[in-house]
Amino acid sequence: MNPPAPRTGLLAAGTAALAAALAASGWQPYDRATWAMEVAPVAVVLPLLWATHRRCPLTTILYLGIFVHALVLMLGGAYTYARVPLGFQLADWLHLQRNPYDKIGHFFQGFVPALAVREILLRGRHVRGRRMLAFLVVCVVLAISATYEFIEWGAALALGQGADEFLGTQGDPWDTQSDMLMATIGACFALVLLARAHDRQLEALDPGSSRAA
Repeated sequence: MNPPAPRTGLLAAGTAALAAALAASGWQPYDRATWAMEVAPVAVVLPLLWATHRRCPLTTILYLGIFVHALVLMLGGAYTYARVPLGFQLADWLHLQRNPYDKIGHFFQGFVPALAVREILLRGRHVRGRRMLAFLVVCVVLAISATYEFIEWGAALALGQGADEFLGTQGDPWDTQSDMLMATIGACFALVLLARAHDRQLEALDPGSSRAA
């Protein structure tokens, strides 16, 4: 099925904006290796979106979520998560002892994948029942978050002290657990706030797909 023209236009506009943002974030990053690791998901996902956009166009909500998540990754890559200025401002406002920008990244690591998993399960008619749908979405998000923590662990073993900027733990012994908690919270927020709007967009793209009765 060919997508409506606005769908291709939306993807093209988003790609152009992200390409410009990627160039800006990579102009003079704090640490080049960290920047490359942080923005690697963007370099993987964008070609995948273009390869599948005619056969399986995504909802506008998911495209926008991916766009925002990519910007979060690029900003974190440019400064490293522990040095993002926005995080220092938030720390001052909330009276925190550490830069919390990495928690924003992990929130989106749950929020956006939750929408993607929900879209895959509904459009593929893989699940029946709203409660089971929500349960499976959160479970997959937790699996994604755990896999990312494994990647960070591997980077720490491979790079030694050089992985500190990528890990961004800032001395927090519970950083891994709080990262996964933030991803879970992000997934729950996506399900609670956007499920109905997501259903409407899914129905417009693929009639009948939003019914998980």
